[in-house]
Amino acid sequence: QSQLVESGGGSVQAGGSLTLSCAAPGHTYRDSCMGWFRQSSGKEREEVAFRRLGGVATYYADSVKGRFTISEDYAKTTVYLKMTNLKPEDTAMYYCAAHTSPYTCDDWHRYNTWGQGTQVTVSS
Repeated sequence: QSQLVESGGGSVQAGGSLTLSCAAPGHTYRDSCMGWFRQSSGKEREEVAFRRLGGVATYYADSVKGRFTISEDYAKTTVYLKMTNLKPEDTAMYYCAAHTSPYTCDDWHRYNTWGQGTQVTVSS
């Protein structure tokens, strides 16, 4: 059962923008690492963008740097992923994930709480 609630996927043309959101259930997740993985058909899961709530450090995959921005609403334990200049290769199912351990946000195997996933489709 998903504990993170995602929204905001959809279909756009190349060059367009979408914003995803991911809400965690309550104060337990304050100071947690949150962000998105994505997976497209026939490919392995890929890390996209992450941050620790209340912190300043962020992680972005090279493929999305300069185009995607992860932000937060700390009081709502919610993160947002603003995706601009979208490309067909960004097409994937995007999964929000979180972990509350003190380890760094790029310690990928720590992520143990997941959203239901939201589809992003970019047409050329």
